[in-house]
Amino acid sequence: MLEGATRAFPLWVVAASVVALIEPRWLTWFSGPLLTWGLGVVMLGMGLTLQVEDFARVAQAPGTVATGVVLQYTVMPLLGWALGYACDLPTPFAVGLVLVACCPGGTASNVVTFLARGDVPLSVTMTAVSTLLAAVMTPLLTEMLAGSRVEVSVVGLLVSTLQVVILPVVIGVALTRLAPRAAARVQVVAPLIAVITVALIVGSILGAGRDDVLGAGARLLGAVVGLHAGGFALGYIGARLVRRPETAARTIAIEVGMQNSGLGVVLARQHFASPLVAIPCAMSSLTHSVLGSLLAAWWRRAPTA
Repeated sequence: MLEGATRAFPLWVVAASVVALIEPRWLTWFSGPLLTWGLGVVMLGMGLTLQVEDFARVAQAPGTVATGVVLQYTVMPLLGWALGYACDLPTPFAVGLVLVACCPGGTASNVVTFLARGDVPLSVTMTAVSTLLAAVMTPLLTEMLAGSRVEVSVVGLLVSTLQVVILPVVIGVALTRLAPRAAARVQVVAPLIAVITVALIVGSILGAGRDDVLGAGARLLGAVVGLHAGGFALGYIGARLVRRPETAARTIAIEVGMQNSGLGVVLARQHFASPLVAIPCAMSSLTHSVLGSLLAAWWRRAPTA
């Protein structure tokens, strides 16, 4: 039952988004420090699913992992930057699009990879590696691509990423190693808690910026959809061009196309003056969940060889 509720991740996010746009006050209470703590809980849950041995897979398949991570931190940031200009987005929305594009792979990618008959261990490894690299890559890439539009605090973004991503993951991995029985009990409910928390984060941001979201209309939606659709497509094409097998290519495509949008929301709220910067990040979570689920349904029926 819990597993089924967890796999319904896109439905949770869609439901929260609809509620937020119809009756914002039902979800806008989840704001301020709750956003930061909520993301910390999500990342702690991810850490609890990992073991030290999982990182040894990097040594076993360094080329495949590197392919995914390189595509993650090149394709998505450049797409975010290009779409911001191509769609002529207002500065806060363009900066938010770049910010979420520079975030690491999202934990939901592991679920979608499973549904798409991809390589789940590879997905977990790439998520973990891109998350650890995010402490440096997300601040630097955001400053490089969005610094001309608005002042970006690289140090502030770096510290926040360490606090809300790296630290909870490390604690989760440590608990799995030092207290395996307790960690196993928490692991049963951790994925569902993470799914509900992400839905609350998305709903809160969309609710708070309801009028701006509705006013932005097709341009913002088109940019966010283009970001993730492009990420899925270019991630797959890039993996096949370097001769990765079909299963690995699917996994890389999903990992590239799905971002840790919750991190983008928290960083946007903590380090940018305009609350509108967080809106593309929240819309990103909804968009990649829906597109990823549709892609998984398609691939699940397609041969892997």
